[in-house]
Amino acid sequence: MDLYAGFPFWLIKNPLYNYVNEVKDRMHTDVAIIGSGITGALVAHELCASGISCAIFDKRAVSTGSSAASTAQLQYEIDVPLFKLLEKIPEKPAVIAYRASLQSISDIEQVFRKAKIDAEFQRRSSLFLASDKKGCKEIKKEFLTRKKYGLPVNLLEHEELQQTYGINRLGALWNEEAAQMDAYRSAILLLQYNQRRHDLRLYPYTRIAKHEAVRNGYVLHTDDGKQISCHYLIVAAGYEAGQFLPRKVMDLSSTYALVTEPLRPDQLWHDESLIWETALPYFYLRVTADHRIMMGGEDVPFRNERLRDALLSRKTKRLLEKFAGLFPHIPVHCDMTWCGTFSSTKDGLPYIGAYPGSPNLFFALGYGGNGITFSMIAAQMIRNKLKGVKDERESVFGFDRK
Repeated sequence: MDLYAGFPFWLIKNPLYNYVNEVKDRMHTDVAIIGSGITGALVAHELCASGISCAIFDKRAVSTGSSAASTAQLQYEIDVPLFKLLEKIPEKPAVIAYRASLQSISDIEQVFRKAKIDAEFQRRSSLFLASDKKGCKEIKKEFLTRKKYGLPVNLLEHEELQQTYGINRLGALWNEEAAQMDAYRSAILLLQYNQRRHDLRLYPYTRIAKHEAVRNGYVLHTDDGKQISCHYLIVAAGYEAGQFLPRKVMDLSSTYALVTEPLRPDQLWHDESLIWETALPYFYLRVTADHRIMMGGEDVPFRNERLRDALLSRKTKRLLEKFAGLFPHIPVHCDMTWCGTFSSTKDGLPYIGAYPGSPNLFFALGYGGNGITFSMIAAQMIRNKLKGVKDERESVFGFDRK
């Protein structure tokens, strides 16, 4: 599958990591990770830091899958609001999910800080807008629910929202616990760090055509006939994990994004907050480090790449119209556009951990709008599992959750 089309901003902004390393037949690694994006990079980082030897395999150039097209907004809110999540699953796992997402933002920040990696990680506030009267009722329910469980949240009524942001909406939820980053750049730098520091082995342009369970783990077969044995197999292939999954766990959607020409800082909204809304599919936006506005949304069910790509021009126009509806006084000119494929789950939660009946096969699948924060959680959970450390998040994000 072509995960995206168009001109993703990060691939134009950053140099490609032109790294080649050929797989030797009959090679062995303790842990094999499929996928070199931000999820695979974080998983490898946590394992390497714990003294666990691993190797990463990717059918593309390093980190040029969905991470290269990510808008990389880090928010503790899950796609399903907490008050609605409590209607789907029991109280304890719902609250654990939200608190884990909140903690993961700080954990990601610490990873980059300790490794001295400039991932363009920036702390930001988050603004969750009521799209209409129904949305206004929903954010008030969500406000009370989050307050009940001690999660950071503030309610902005219409007047305060208008005065602070110049946005004419009925209300919004605000918190200062969000962040943003360059997902492609951070994945590359994190992989390079572990190559230097921990001898992480990295094999791009290596397609795993088949995997088979054996007594002590797995044997992977490349499409050119080579074999790789491993004790543990970790699939961090995101939306392309289907070939490794015994059953379907996600729905595919097409999404659209663009980045504008740079603006002056004084032309931008208050605090350069991350902004999203209650309407589904939701419209969202952020500001890049060089003061461009990045926005996305207009999601539709995915059918095939051709139909997805054919809608790019129309969806770009709709995104610009939605932006003008929010900020009519900010003049913007589109510079780059792209579209991509992403996955979501019915409860808005990722799938992380060992697949039932396959104790040596792990998945790190951060589906939904919180892919990067879920990736950090996945890296920690899998590390804990391999180290024999109990983790209460297993029952929340695992395949056998109710």
